[in-house]
Amino acid sequence: MKRQRPEQACQRAVVEHLRLRAKPGVVYFHVPNGGRRSMREAAEFKRQGVLAGVSDLILLHDGNFFALELKADKGRLSEAQREFLDGVNDAGGYSAYAVGVDQALKVLEAWELIR
Repeated sequence: MKRQRPEQACQRAVVEHLRLRAKPGVVYFHVPNGGRRSMREAAEFKRQGVLAGVSDLILLHDGNFFALELKADKGRLSEAQREFLDGVNDAGGYSAYAVGVDQALKVLEAWELIR
């Protein structure tokens, strides 16, 4: 029996909306920090600059930086995720976390990144 991954399903749905509805010039990507890693591999990634808590979607538009953390219904922000979002804001970017697809789309609409 496969383990359900509601956050991944949410992210796939949001990315599909971006593919169909992103305004011209919007660049978006996912940083695949998660997953199982050996101790050696994790240490090497850390030396290369991998940062814990990076948001699920990073978006750029018109010289602005956006970070969107996605959560399923009962998901909670980790301390590292909260620190990353705060750091983005402190650096002059925009950050948010959204619970579910509908809330994520509202954030993207408020940021004027989707039509």
